[in-house]
Amino acid sequence: MMPDFISLEKKRALITSGTKGAGAATVDLFRHLGARVLTTARSKPEAMPDDLFVTADLTTPEGCATVAQAVRDRVGGVDIIVHMLGGSSAPAGGFAALNESEWRKELDLNLFPAVRLDRELVPGMIAQGSGVVIHVASIQSRLPLPDATTAYAAAKAALSTYSKSLSKEVSPAGVRVVRVSPGWIETEASVRLAERLALQAGTDYEGGRTMIMDSLGGIPIGRPSKPAEVANLIAFLASDRAATITGSEHVIDGGTVPTV
Repeated sequence: MMPDFISLEKKRALITSGTKGAGAATVDLFRHLGARVLTTARSKPEAMPDDLFVTADLTTPEGCATVAQAVRDRVGGVDIIVHMLGGSSAPAGGFAALNESEWRKELDLNLFPAVRLDRELVPGMIAQGSGVVIHVASIQSRLPLPDATTAYAAAKAALSTYSKSLSKEVSPAGVRVVRVSPGWIETEASVRLAERLALQAGTDYEGGRTMIMDSLGGIPIGRPSKPAEVANLIAFLASDRAATITGSEHVIDGGTVPTV
C-alpha cells in the first residue's frame, strides 16, 4: 500500500486565528494529518477543546507572550508555526482617511503578532535544529486597492520582507520560513460582503461575487479560493515533502496577479 503523501504525525503546531475561514480549515486539516495543534483567537468556540485553545489578543505584546508560554507549557515547544492572523478594518477614502490610529491598528494586526511570536518561539526551533514558519501574507502586498487597503497592503508587504530576511538567517539552522499569499478567499466574511454588495446593487449573490472579482481586476479561473484549498497548500509546505522549500512566496489567487 502506498504511504500517505502528506503526514504531520507527531508534529506540534501553532496556528493563529484558527476559529474561522482558512484558519479553521488549516487547523482541521493539520489535526486530520496527525499534528497536535494549538490555536488561538480572542474568543473560544464552544466546540473547541480547552487544552488546544488559548484565548488571547495577539495585537498586544501581552497576548503574544501568553500564547508563547502556552505553547511551551502545553505542547513543550513547536515544530510548525502558521501565522494566519490578519485582516483590515480601515475605512474607505484612500490615504487621507488613514490617521495614526488606523495605521497602528493595521500594523498591530498584520505584522507585529508574527514578529513577536517568532521572537519567542523560533529560538526553540533553532535549538532543536528543525522547524517550519509559515507567514500568511496577501497578494495585496503587490496589488493594493488604494481606496481601502493601503495600510493593510503595506503591513502585508512588511510581513513579506521580514519573512524573507528571517528565512535567510535561520534556514542554515534547519528552520524553513515560507510565505503563502492568498487572493480572495470565499470565507464566511467574504460571503457576507458579497451578499451586502448584491443587496445594494439589486442583484443576487453571484452578482455580488462578480463585483468583488471585478474590483480585483478579475480572477481568471472564475472564482475565489476555498478555505480548504488554502489549507492544502499550507499543509504541503509544512510537511517534509517540502523539505528544501524556504525563503519563497507561494501565491494562491486563481491567477489574479497579472504579472510574473
